This record gives sequence, structure tokens and C-alpha cells, in this order.
Amino acid sequence: MKNKKILISQPAPKNGSPYTDLIAKYGIDIDFVPFFKVEPVDPKEFRLQKINILEFTCVVFTSRTTIDAFFNLCEELRITVPETMKYFCISEAVALYLQKHIVYRKRRVFFGNGTPKSIIEAIGAKHQSENFLLTVADNYKSDLNRLFTKSKLKHSSAILVKTISSDLSELDIKSYDVVVFYSPSDVKSLKENFKNFSQEELKFATFGPATLKALKAAKLVPTVIAPTPEAPSIAKALSLYFEQK
Repeated sequence: MKNKKILISQPAPKNGSPYTDLIAKYGIDIDFVPFFKVEPVDPKEFRLQKINILEFTCVVFTSRTTIDAFFNLCEELRITVPETMKYFCISEAVALYLQKHIVYRKRRVFFGNGTPKSIIEAIGAKHQSENFLLTVADNYKSDLNRLFTKSKLKHSSAILVKTISSDLSELDIKSYDVVVFYSPSDVKSLKENFKNFSQEELKFATFGPATLKALKAAKLVPTVIAPTPEAPSIAKALSLYFEQK
């Protein structure tokens, strides 16, 4: 197999790469180019949403970025978050990040296993009477919101971060064999940067159902899909793909 070029739509990893074995085994060239950046909304943008943080008894976080945005926004708006506030996080890693802003042991913190459904399970019957604030990004087509509605949980969503597409005008995307997307915002950036884009022989790899859905909505065809039972990561999915080739 001739050398293949892969474009990963993320910043280059700082501490090791899950693609090291892939590069060694197949002689693949990999470039890392982030397709978008995330910025917090400013207080003026937040006020337009007419959200009163102190009306809520629980805050739901799905990322570290929204945690930083929430507490920085509270500081700018001079809002003192009450000691009684509960926090529900999508994973333990996100929950532990709360230690940057709160004294973890003195707060009520709960977390799931990485899926929106697991947050609902963490809430259970014990916390059904709470009022939840879901912290989201501007591009977030909220499966979480739909789950909260289906579960008849009182909630509202607050956009705390916004995604801004990177300038990819100098990127020769057709020089790659495979482009890997991790977020619907990657697909959005592709469409914004390459107005007359046609897929032709280019292959796409996607991670997560939301990214896959966005790719198909853009009328593009995925070749490599993760996670699956056989391939829980993009690195593993790509390895299986090249083995078949």
C-alpha cells in the first residue's frame, strides 16, 4: 500500500498520539489542523438569552469548556453561585475539572459515563424535582435537551460558548486521502471554507453520532465510522480500514 495522507481536524496532541501505531504500521502521514475554535459568549450575549442562573438548582455540563465559561460568566456578572447548587456532568473527567472553580468535596457533584443518557440515569428519581440549567454550545443540536423533555425534567438551555470556523483557505484538502471529523462544527467549517466542495475520491472518518448525522446532512459519504463495538476509537477504526485495504 502506498503512503496515505490523513487530515485530523483537531490540534496536534501534546502528550503522545493515539495514531502512533497507525503511522508505524502503515507508514501513514498525518496532519493536525483544527477546523474551528471555541470562544465563550460575552455577558451581553448571555443577557439576551434571558436566563437567570439563580433560578436553577442544578447545572449540567458536557465539557470543560462550558465549565470555564459558566464560572467566568458568573464572575463577570457578579453572580454568587449558592453552596446548595448541584452539578451533573457527562463524565467523571468533566466532573473532576470542577475542582478548578469549586471546592469539590463541599459541593454535590454527579456524573455519567460519557453519554447524554447516563446523565439522566445519574439524576434518577432522587433529583427529579430539581430545576436544571443545561450549558451548551451554539452548534449543539441538543439530544440532551430532548432527553430532559422526554424525562419530564424541568430545564432550560443556556448557550455559553460559540464556535467559530477556522480560516482554511490555504489548506489543500484534496491532497489528503482521509479527513477525520470529530464534531458537527468540523463539517460546518468545511462547507463554509470550501463553497463548491465535492467529495469525489476523498474519504471521511467520523466520530460520534452527531458528527455522522451532520456529514450525511451535508450530502457527504462516510467511509470510516466510530465508535462501534469493534472500533471504540477513530485510531482503531482507521486501523481496521487499512487492514482491509
